[in-house]
Amino acid sequence: MKRLHVLATATLAALLAGCSGGGNAPAEQYGANPTLPAQHRGLLPDMVIAKPAAWGDRLPTVPQGYSIKAIATDLRIPRQTLVLPNGDILVAEGRGGSAPDLKPKDVIAGYIKAKGTSRVKGGNRLTLLRDANGDGTYETKTVFAEGLNAPYGLALVGDMLYVADQDALVKFHYTVGQTHADGPPVKVTELPSAINHHWTKALAASADGRYLYVGIGSNSNITERGMTAEVDRARIWQVDAQTGMHRAYATGVRNPTALAIQPGTGALWAVVNERDEIGPNLVPDYLTSIRDGGFYGWPWSYWGQHVDPRAQPQDPEKVASAIVPDYSLGSHVAALGVAFSSPAMGAKFADGVFVGEHGSWNRADPVGYKVVFVPFHDGHPAGNPVDFVTGFRGEDGLTRGRPVGVTVDPRGALIVADDLSNTVWRVTPNAPSAPAEPATPATAGVAPGSPDKSGN
Repeated sequence: MKRLHVLATATLAALLAGCSGGGNAPAEQYGANPTLPAQHRGLLPDMVIAKPAAWGDRLPTVPQGYSIKAIATDLRIPRQTLVLPNGDILVAEGRGGSAPDLKPKDVIAGYIKAKGTSRVKGGNRLTLLRDANGDGTYETKTVFAEGLNAPYGLALVGDMLYVADQDALVKFHYTVGQTHADGPPVKVTELPSAINHHWTKALAASADGRYLYVGIGSNSNITERGMTAEVDRARIWQVDAQTGMHRAYATGVRNPTALAIQPGTGALWAVVNERDEIGPNLVPDYLTSIRDGGFYGWPWSYWGQHVDPRAQPQDPEKVASAIVPDYSLGSHVAALGVAFSSPAMGAKFADGVFVGEHGSWNRADPVGYKVVFVPFHDGHPAGNPVDFVTGFRGEDGLTRGRPVGVTVDPRGALIVADDLSNTVWRVTPNAPSAPAEPATPATAGVAPGSPDKSGN
């Protein structure tokens, strides 16, 4: 039986890897006007899965004038990080999701995709890293809180630390310098968690600290579980930090995997993973500002009014109202992290956002597997993305790491969580620039809108 299982798996893996066709050369898909080819639906999508390998004496590649080092290893699936006011770093560790397989192909695809991830059990905890003397070596690594449920998004507002588990938004009291939570977390509000096909719950706090924004992914690729499973999914909630009351701030956002508040303007931005299985160059994952009340297309359309016929019944009115995202990152790059930069990162990388791209699984020519920088001008994306941290997937076809969350330390460093090698990396300019002042609720602007007092 074991031999039959192996043969069947190998046969189906080969089928998965070669049946969709449709061309594999990536189109020019960066920026506000990406090339969108015709849809192509094969029996199964192309699949090229990461082949994990140890870093050994290798390091990721960074631009000339920058250095990178591992500041924590042997973690338990690090996802997102948060730089605290004293320079300590919190790391959310965990692995969530509980979606049952729908079709035989889901069983096989899930089995194959799992081979490209870490075999370490998720930590369900927050780990604190400390560099006591500022020499770039984080000599302290301690568990700040444990017993969480697949923690992902992190935000600090005053003396309250907020954590987005896969099923609830919770908070801890926080005092600068403490290394352990004073007690168990307090629930702010439950979050949609039935099925949890897309389980990650991204988190950002408005600049004044009044509201929290939570990204909630869809429960399917394209509604194959039915619309009932999508109630309160594929959207961004605005939550009153004091009361837990919430409302839908934006909808039709298939999988908002990371959120950030733009310094100065207070505008909410997100990176979003789009739908699969209509071709290697559809649909572009994207970076966009999020409008209060905005609808972003899922499931009926993508990139504005491009109709997806798989979503039934069709809804022409919703399609007509769909907002075109600000900036295409390319199809299937799997963006999982976003952070606005500061002048402390050097002149070339002072104005824009860093994006962590976890890497594709459903195309013959892999894309992503790196951290890119999207330059901004006058508050908006301008120009093609620039590679900032690469080498996670080597020319030898082996994958040594997969970036997830990215966080800018105002002292002049980019913190990158790598959930394949279970490492946190720190990238710094060799000639330090003047550090930026940390953003505070009093100086960083205000995100608009207010919650529905009904709690819905």
